[in-house]
Amino acid sequence: MTEAAQVPTEAAGADLLLRAHDLKRYFDVSPPFLNRVIERLPRAIVKAVDGVSFDIGRGETFSLVGESGCGKSTVARLVVGLYQPTAGGITFDGIDVAGQTAAEARQNVQSRMQMIFQDPYASLNPRWRVANIVAEPIRARGLLPSNREVKARVGELLTQVGLSPADSEKYPHEFSGGQRQRISIARALAGSPDFLVCDEPTSALDVSVQAQILNLMKELQRQYHLTYLFISHDLAVVYHVSTTVGVMYLGRLVEWAPTQTLFNQPRHPYTRMLLDAIPDLEMTGRQRIPVAGEVPSPINPPSGCPFHPRCPHADDRCRAEMPTAHATGDSHVACHAVDDGRLS
Repeated sequence: MTEAAQVPTEAAGADLLLRAHDLKRYFDVSPPFLNRVIERLPRAIVKAVDGVSFDIGRGETFSLVGESGCGKSTVARLVVGLYQPTAGGITFDGIDVAGQTAAEARQNVQSRMQMIFQDPYASLNPRWRVANIVAEPIRARGLLPSNREVKARVGELLTQVGLSPADSEKYPHEFSGGQRQRISIARALAGSPDFLVCDEPTSALDVSVQAQILNLMKELQRQYHLTYLFISHDLAVVYHVSTTVGVMYLGRLVEWAPTQTLFNQPRHPYTRMLLDAIPDLEMTGRQRIPVAGEVPSPINPPSGCPFHPRCPHADDRCRAEMPTAHATGDSHVACHAVDDGRLS
């Protein structure tokens, strides 16, 4: 069974909202044609996402984690339609929204999907007052008929995210990073979405502010029965917000499992290395092993398993053959060492 054929999350038995199937996105980063002819260079293709599949059930949080450059943010942009997939499919509430002929279908469901970006300093228009920023989705979709109702709704949204209705007359530069991210969340909620894609929404914030934003997002999820795709490189953050966690490496999912299973019984060597790198704040005395080596170039990835140059359990099969994902208890793992019983 190939990775694309798996049902990777708990959503198979739940009310499925989003499914990504064998999702791929390649970028052509080749030099100009004349340069390639003169220098006899081949085309350079980056396989940013290379066959990723996952399901998300209503009310769940599916998190993607991994080092920078592994393809997490590209998956987020594919899901919300900022990129078109090179291959594979995405269905939202049973509707195909990724095919070349799915433009009309995506327009019909676009209002139900919103994105919260990583940098609250860059994602808000500095020339607009907060009132206009938050009201933009309401006005664009004609959700309320009068300016009075729009103003009242903006005040309600700002209150829900811990700000004051009076803040609607201010500009983004008058707020801290955490407050700006609250404005971004209010804007995302303005269109009454079912599904939020959160692309590292707390990574640009101080630790204490991160906790406030995460608690806010969890409370809003309970209040509105929201569904999240949560992108992060911080496993400590992911542990507190996720229903299911998927670990990405060089454009592929190498392991995914319910949160407690993945943190308590990690199977893939890369997952174990990421967890070992988390600081031991409780002073348990466990050995802390940093993740060794560098992520290979996605333009020229290694043969076989892309993790084998950094893996202490790699053998000749790992260097020659790309692993496919198999179920191991509650987990799905793409690793020859696990399949062969070399890594229990």
